[in-house]
Amino acid sequence: MRGAPDDARFEDGAEQPLRLRAETPEDLAVIAALVQDAVAPVSEIAWTPRRRRFTLLVNRFRWEDAAAAERQRRPFERVQAVLSVGGALRARASGPDPRDRDTVVSVLDLGFAPGEDGAGVVRLILAGDGEIAVDVECLDVTLVDVSQPYAAPSGKAPDHGAT
Repeated sequence: MRGAPDDARFEDGAEQPLRLRAETPEDLAVIAALVQDAVAPVSEIAWTPRRRRFTLLVNRFRWEDAAAAERQRRPFERVQAVLSVGGALRARASGPDPRDRDTVVSVLDLGFAPGEDGAGVVRLILAGDGEIAVDVECLDVTLVDVSQPYAAPSGKAPDHGAT
């Protein structure tokens, strides 16, 4: 039986760059899963107070492709992406020295601590007991892939299992 012209086809599901927005803690959990193990040099972290925006240019592991890469025995991939926090009122960090622009940070988790009237704190938990806390007027986080995927330099998927 032949499908109607508007039926979805497998080819229509071709991979596209991610473009996600989180306005709820549940939305943020999806972005958190995708930026786990993302790495960025401190030089690619910026807070623009006049625009109320905090941004990071990260190299994120493509978790959404990892199972397929392993199954097909092809290289794991990373992609450059911009993680942006809108409505940023204040940003502070513990751990990484913002003056050491060559330091590379690794994102372990991303969360939201709600405050009053929709405000709160977006927390980026970094490897090595570091943290970046961004006070926000509301939850407004975006993740946008900005490059083509490339083979992960390590050739491996990040592993958080016990050794």
